[in-house]
Amino acid sequence: MIYTTSEYIALGIWVVVIITLVYGIVAIHDIPAKIAKKRGHPHHDAIEATGWVSLFLLHALWPFLWIWAMTYDPKKEAQKVSDTDLLKEELQTLKDRILVLETKEKAV
Repeated sequence: MIYTTSEYIALGIWVVVIITLVYGIVAIHDIPAKIAKKRGHPHHDAIEATGWVSLFLLHALWPFLWIWAMTYDPKKEAQKVSDTDLLKEELQTLKDRILVLETKEKAV
């Protein structure tokens, strides 16, 4: 069977479209991992690995990966650390006050 030039062009267009779709699907699956890496997420590797698993599950896990990557905010994490330091200082102050009160009670 002899093919015409237009049939070869049509085949070429189909190949380009299929390659583009496959590349697009693979690129989309990596978005949550890129977000996690940009934000310095401590579970970046797990998000990336789950993204590959989600690719083979037809992106069934992808929305959850997006949420997981977006929930980490470095600014809030820094605030949590400073709040923890403040709480530790306040706890130490309270321990010191209790110790002073106990020593006064024993002296009486």
